[in-house]
Amino acid sequence: MNRKARKFCSLLVISAVVLVLFSLFAVLFSRIKKEQGPPTLRIGVAMYSQEDTFIRSLVQNLEQMAQQREPKEGIRININVMDGKSSQLIQNEQIEHLIALDYDVLCVNIVDRTAAAMLIDQARQAGIPIIFFNRQPVMEDLMRWESAYYVGAPAEQSGSLQGQIALDLWNSQREQVDRNGDGIMQYVILEGEPGHQDTLIRTEKCIQLITDAGVHAEKLVSDTANWSREQAAAKMTGWWQEFGDQIEVVFANNDDMALGVLDVMTKFEVQPPYPVIIGVDATWEAVEAVADGRMSGTVLNDGAGIAETMLDLSLSLYYEQDPTEIFSIENQSIWLPYAPITQKELERAAAESTASNP
Repeated sequence: MNRKARKFCSLLVISAVVLVLFSLFAVLFSRIKKEQGPPTLRIGVAMYSQEDTFIRSLVQNLEQMAQQREPKEGIRININVMDGKSSQLIQNEQIEHLIALDYDVLCVNIVDRTAAAMLIDQARQAGIPIIFFNRQPVMEDLMRWESAYYVGAPAEQSGSLQGQIALDLWNSQREQVDRNGDGIMQYVILEGEPGHQDTLIRTEKCIQLITDAGVHAEKLVSDTANWSREQAAAKMTGWWQEFGDQIEVVFANNDDMALGVLDVMTKFEVQPPYPVIIGVDATWEAVEAVADGRMSGTVLNDGAGIAETMLDLSLSLYYEQDPTEIFSIENQSIWLPYAPITQKELERAAAESTASNP
């Protein structure tokens, strides 16, 4: 074989080898891509405390909705939930960890609302959008970055609705509510965390609505119970021993604390009708207590709506869409309204459901 022929054969061999290698790489790449599957949206969720019934339920809603949306979106949605254990230091470390892992979106139920500026700056430096929920940061901090958002409900509305429920009962069932017949609404208040915005606003607004309506109201006592059913029960035990039937209305800044009051009613074998007991959140156990008359009312904090809005916002940010074209955003905030839940509201909803599904 002459030199020219040998060279030609060598080229054929090299070409064949290249084709084989190319085919192998193509198969390997296809297999890797298949194994990797669809793209993944990774959402890091930082809760202030998993002991909070409402927050735990909200995050569970988020996880369930994410699973349901995966087929529709054609992507995987990975949600990593972390418990801050009511410590801002612990939550700071968790946020730093999520940022180091380069998550796509951060959803933060912040422990201390005054710490938001630092978290926003860290997220901005990493280029990761951050969504605060249910615990509103200071507005000036939220405005630091266009990719920082808040999803929640206006706290003043929840307090006013609590006051409205009490006022309606005072006007419609005066003899039952005004237990001592003195024409004065004697009340106690179980407050959330000291200094927490929702604590301050709910406590103020529930009474303001009543007094603005011309009702004479007298506070017997108030104290913090840190959103806790157990702490509320401990406080109410002492108050019931001191004031007993003088307590006509109990305002609780959330349902867990309102349920703690019911625990005390059971403990002391108090016979219904109980004092007017009103909470906030509309947790399933509180709604059951409203339905059977042990609680007079609660205020719906739309946890499912907050979860759905956070998921939709996370997806729009992941797809690099403009959220203002999808949501009504005011000062980087998306607001969901509260709604009153009373026995009448539940009966009306049941009647409407029966009428629409005969």
